[in-house]
Amino acid sequence: MDELVALYASGDLAGRVSGVATRHEVRSANLPHAATAVLLRDTSGRIYVHRRTTTKDLYPGLHDAFAGGVVGAGEDPFDTAARELREELSVTGCDLRECLRYWYNDEHASYLAYVFDATYDAERCTPVVHQPEEVAEGWWMDQEELVARLADPTWPFVPDGRESLRRYFEWAGGQG
Repeated sequence: MDELVALYASGDLAGRVSGVATRHEVRSANLPHAATAVLLRDTSGRIYVHRRTTTKDLYPGLHDAFAGGVVGAGEDPFDTAARELREELSVTGCDLRECLRYWYNDEHASYLAYVFDATYDAERCTPVVHQPEEVAEGWWMDQEELVARLADPTWPFVPDGRESLRRYFEWAGGQG
């Protein structure tokens, strides 16, 4: 059976659910929904970057810095974020916080992005282990190196991740 996804009123930042559709319907008609994105940072500030598998239904084979996915019908975005971090990278035990939300739109996706970060402390968090269906490979990267790589528009990085990182770094710069 096709996964049921919560639909959201386009442009509404309050996160009000407006309906339900199958994942196939959401992808094929580019219906407005919600998705989470979790940036995993270690205690020295490095960011976990990975390459998506070539079998992903959206942006296959591209680099990404977020574990995330669509918010299911009846699911809370915080729970989705924790679930996706656990499913994609096997990480649990980290402090997870919502940082910002915004609407992302392109020809492939239209969703309310719930952007989270999680601090990875090897003494408290479970080790990073990739889900083979989602993550081909991954590594820790200094923020400066990631920013430099993102400045190259030819680096194969997911477009929504580029936008989420831009907004996250802007948000984080205003935090203190």
